[in-house]
Formats: sequence, structure tokens, C-alpha cells
Amino acid sequence: MAAVSAPGKDPDLGKGRAPDRAPKQDRSRATRQRLLEAAIACLAEHGWAGSTVSVVAERAGVSRGAAQHHFRTREDLFTAAVEYVAEQRTAALRDVQAPIRLICGPARTYAAVRELVDLFTGPLFRAALQLWIAAANEDQLRARVIDLEARVGRELHHMAVELLGADERKPGVRETVQGFLDMARGLGLANLLTDDSARRQRVVDHWTDVLGELLRRR
Repeated sequence: MAAVSAPGKDPDLGKGRAPDRAPKQDRSRATRQRLLEAAIACLAEHGWAGSTVSVVAERAGVSRGAAQHHFRTREDLFTAAVEYVAEQRTAALRDVQAPIRLICGPARTYAAVRELVDLFTGPLFRAALQLWIAAANEDQLRARVIDLEARVGRELHHMAVELLGADERKPGVRETVQGFLDMARGLGLANLLTDDSARRQRVVDHWTDVLGELLRRR
């Protein structure tokens, strides 16, 4: 006769629960990611006014209720979305740090400048710009966006220094690196209205020379 487990002692009881929870958690994470990616796409394409929670939910293929389950307010959704993509882009930039470190001389400086400038010409920058515009007129959103931009800015500056192999202890280096990043942001703005790739290439070449000369001199 087969042994019968005592009530409450079934060894398979606990085993069946974890797999039930895991798929739910996976589905929840997948839904959240779809919402974040849809929010970025909507913000970049339609701007703040046209990017309602309903529009984002429809694009993500989920209900409005599901969207609000993950993000209580519209501001929560869009600040989380921009931060998400910012983290993705900085992660991608980290991935190219090792190969760039293997490059020597002007070629390394050019590769670093090119990678950094590219950060300001993609959907993240377009979406972030729309969020900045909205934040200018909404106090609650403005405080959150300022905090986000400060953190992203610090990370970007640190990466620029690493990629360029710059020594900020030396006079003028920090200011020049920050000036370059400000210029790259300006290139991103110009690219919003027209294809600015030809002029952008000339500016990238110029800043490669400027930064290369600074690093050699110091």
C-alpha cells in the first residue's frame, strides 16, 4: 500500500506554489517593461500633450487599469520611462568602454566623442526633451525631472571622463569635458527639426581635435 502523507505534510505542496508565483512575477515585469517602452515611443512621437496613460496602455497592449496598477500617476509613468531608457543607454555605453580603452591616440578620442554625441540623437533625448517642456509648467513633475537629470548628468560626465581617459585634476579638463557634453546636447536639439548629420560630423571632428589637443597638452 502506498504511504499516505499526513495532513499538511504533503512534500509536493510547497513545490507547486513557487512556479505559480514566478510566471505571475515574470508577466508583471514584462507588462511594466512594455509600458515603459511604449511611454518613451509615445513621448518621442506625440509629445507630452498627446501621450496620455490610455494612449500608452493601448500601444503597450494592456488595459488602462493594468497601466495604473504599475504606475499610479501619469508623472510616475513618464519619469520612470525616461529613467529606464537612460539606464539602458548608459548600460550600452558601458559596454563600449572596454573596446575604446584598447584604442590609442586620436582614434580613441574620436570613438569616445562619436559614442557620446550619439546619446543625444536617439529616442531617449527626444522623450526627455518633451518631459523637460512639460516639467517647466508642472511643479510636481519638475522636481522629479530635475532630480533625474542631475543623476543622469553625473553619470554621463563620469563616463565621458572615463572614455576620453581625461584627468580632471588638471586645470581646464573638467570644464572642457562639460562644455563638450553641452555642445553634444545642442547637436541633439538641432537634429530634432532636420537631419543634421553632415554638420554634426564636422563638429565631431572638430571636438575630437579640441579634446585630443587638451589631453596631450595636460
